[in-house]
Amino acid sequence: MNKFEQLGLNESLLLAIKDLGFESPSEVQEKAIPLLLEKDTDIVALAQTGTGKTAAFGFPLIQKIDAENRDTQALILSPTRELCLQITNEIKLYSKYIKGLNTVAIYGGASITEQANQIRRGAQIIVATPGRMQDMINRNMVNIKNINYCVLDEADEMLNMGFYEDITAILSDTPKDKSTWLFSATMPQEVARIAKDFMRKPLEITVGHKNSGNENVSHEFYLVSARDRYAALKRLADANPDIFSVVFCRTKRDTQAVAEKLIEDGYSAAALHGDLSQSQRDGVMKSFRGRQIQMLVATDVAARGIDVDDITHVINYQLPDEVETYTHRSGRTGRAGKSGTSLVIITKSELRKISAIERIIKMKFEEKPIPSGMEICQIQLFHLANRIKDVEVDHEIDAYLPAIEEVLKDLPKEELIKKMVSVEFNRFINYYKKSRDLSSDPGTRREAGVIPTDGAVRFFINIGSRDNFDWMSLKDFLKDTLDLGRDDVFKVDVKEGFSFFNTDASLAPKVMEILNAFNLEGRKINVEISKNDGGSSSRRRDHNGRGGERRSGGSGRSGSGDRRNSGGGDRRSSGGDRKFESRNNDRRGDRSSRNSSEGGSKFFEKAKRSRRSE
Repeated sequence: MNKFEQLGLNESLLLAIKDLGFESPSEVQEKAIPLLLEKDTDIVALAQTGTGKTAAFGFPLIQKIDAENRDTQALILSPTRELCLQITNEIKLYSKYIKGLNTVAIYGGASITEQANQIRRGAQIIVATPGRMQDMINRNMVNIKNINYCVLDEADEMLNMGFYEDITAILSDTPKDKSTWLFSATMPQEVARIAKDFMRKPLEITVGHKNSGNENVSHEFYLVSARDRYAALKRLADANPDIFSVVFCRTKRDTQAVAEKLIEDGYSAAALHGDLSQSQRDGVMKSFRGRQIQMLVATDVAARGIDVDDITHVINYQLPDEVETYTHRSGRTGRAGKSGTSLVIITKSELRKISAIERIIKMKFEEKPIPSGMEICQIQLFHLANRIKDVEVDHEIDAYLPAIEEVLKDLPKEELIKKMVSVEFNRFINYYKKSRDLSSDPGTRREAGVIPTDGAVRFFINIGSRDNFDWMSLKDFLKDTLDLGRDDVFKVDVKEGFSFFNTDASLAPKVMEILNAFNLEGRKINVEISKNDGGSSSRRRDHNGRGGERRSGGSGRSGSGDRRNSGGGDRRSSGGDRKFESRNNDRRGDRSSRNSSEGGSKFFEKAKRSRRSE
C-alpha cells in the first residue's frame, strides 16, 4: 500500500501521486495532511525549504474544493512570480484527475486583463503574489470575500520582502470564518503578528526545531581579507570541480560584477537579479536547470522561489543582513534527503555574524582554510583521471586511430599518460604553483608522509561520491571501521573519486594500519597523509580562541569546467559591514523589491531592512 493512502487522500489524488512517482510522504506532509483533512482549522507549519510544503497544503486543499462550484474558494499567496508559477503548476499536476477544477496564477509582469479574464471564466484556486493580488482587489477584478481557505506560503519571505501591508489588506478582504494555513521556514516577529491578528487559535506543526537549519546541510566559513574575496570564490569552485551552486551577493551591482568576472575567467556562470527582464530570467533559469550553468550568482530577492534539485553548494559571497535570510539561502541545497554544503566567505569584521547564525539555526559552523593551490591541483588531477576513465568512447574515432597511433607510436605508456593529462592539467599547475595562501591564519603546512606528534592529521583516501559516499556517510563509515567516536573524524571533504578527512595526530598510526589493510567490496583502500592539513588545529576554535565543537565538512563533488587564463583578487571593495545604496521603494511587477516598513528582526547589529532594491 502506498503510504499516501494512509493519510486519507481520495482516489483522484492517489492516481496523480502515483503518476508523479511519490512513494512516501515527507515529515511535514505526514503531519499536516491528516490534520487538514480531518477538520477546518487554522495551522502554522514551520518547515525548511525543500521539505514538500506545497504538497502538504496542496493535497488537502484540492480534496476540500468543490469542483462543480466555479466560484473562487481558495487563495494561495507566495512571495515571487517564480514560486507562484511553480505552485500553480504543481496544483494542476495534483488535480489532473479532478474534472472542472481550475487554478489560475496571478503575478506581476504579465497582462492583468488576461489574468482577470481567466478568473471570470472560473478559478476555484488562485495562486498570487501579494502586490499583484492587492492591485486586482483595488481594481475590483477579483472577489475573495467568500473564500473558504487562505494559504500563506513562505510567509517569512513575503514579510521579509516588505509585503506586510499588502498581506494584511488582502486578509482583511477575506471572511473571518475561513481557514488560514500559514507555512514558513522561520517564525520571526512579523509572522507571529500575522498569526495573532488573523488566525483563530492556530495549531502548530514543526518539522525539526523551530528556526533551525536543515540537518543535511553542513555549514563552513572561510576567513579571508576583503581584497581576496573573489579569488577565494574561484578556489572554492576549483576545489569542487563538479560544483552546481547558487552564489549569493547582496546587491544587483555585485551580482552582475561577480558573474561577469567568473565568465571572463572561464567558469560557466550567470547572473540573476531584478534588473533582468522576465524573458532573461526565464532563460537563465532554464540554463541553470539544464546544468549548462554551474554557478548561478543571485541576489536574495531574485533567488526566491528557485526550486532546482541537486544543488551541491550554496556560497555566501557576502552574508545577508538578517539570519532568516541565511536560513533560506542554505535551504537551496540539501533538499529531499540529500546532503549539501553552505559556504560563507567572510572577513574578520564579520566573525560575530557566524555566532549569531549558529544560535538561530542551532548548528555549528566549521572554520576551514581556503584550499591551497597544490591541494586544488591534486583534486583536479584525480578528477581528470576519473573523467578519462569514465568517458564514453564514440567509435566514429576508430577510423582515425591508425593515423593517431602513428603520431604517438614513439611515446612509452607512462609518457603518453603524462602528456595526455598535462593537456588539461598544465593550466592549473601554471596558475597555482606560484600562488600565495589566501587563508587569514593558515597555520603550519605539513610535509606529506610525515605524521605530526600533536594537532591534526589530514588524510587522502581513494573513495568518494562515485562509491556512493557523501560527507555524512563517509564520516559514519570511517567512525565504524576505525571504531572511533563521532568527533574523532572531522573536516570530511568528499570528491568524486577520492576524499579528505582529519583525525587527531595520536590516531594517525591506527588510521594508516587499519584502512590500508581494508577492502571495500573487493576494492583495496589506499590512505595517505595529505600535503594540506585542512586546518592547523584538531578542534575548531571559536572567536575567543576557546576550543569549539568539531564537525564534519561538506560534500564537495568533483567535476569539470574550463578555467582561467587570468587570476587575481577582487577588483572591488565588496566585503565587510559596509552600508549600501539607498533603498528603492519603486513598485515593479509584483513589487518584490519593496522593503518592509513594519520593523522586524534585529539580527546582525540591528541592520534590519537595509535590503537592496530589486
